[in-house]
Amino acid sequence: MYAARVLVVDDSPTMRQFVIFALQRLPGLQIDEAEDGVSALKKLAEEKYDLLLTDLHMPLLDGLRLIGLLRNDHSYKSLPIVVITTENSQLTRQKALAAGADEYLTKPLQTAGLINVVRKLLDPEKRRP
Repeated sequence: MYAARVLVVDDSPTMRQFVIFALQRLPGLQIDEAEDGVSALKKLAEEKYDLLLTDLHMPLLDGLRLIGLLRNDHSYKSLPIVVITTENSQLTRQKALAAGADEYLTKPLQTAGLINVVRKLLDPEKRRP
C-alpha cells in the first residue's frame, strides 16, 4: 500500500474515532475527519483525498447527497467512496451504490472487514475499472 489521504465523515464523534482507530493499523494513511457532508465538501475543496468513508444519516448534507454531488463533479468521479451506516436494507444499499458508492458496510462495523475494503480500494491493482 502507498501513502494515502483518507477522509472519514460521520456526525458521531464516537464512530469517527472508531473508524480512525481501525484505519491507523494501516501504515502510510493520513486520516482527516468531518462531522457532516458540508464539512466534508470544504475539506475536499482544500485537500486531495484518495478515499472517502461516509455515513448516510447526517445533518445539513447527508451521505447520499454528498455522494451524488461528488460523482457529478469531474474532480471526484474516481474518488473511492465507502458508505458506513446502520441502514441494513437492500433498497438503501442499492441507492448508495447507484449514487456512486464503491462499497457499503453496515454497523456494527467489523475492523477486519473495514481494513480489507480500504486495502482493496487504495490498491490500484485491485480496484474495479
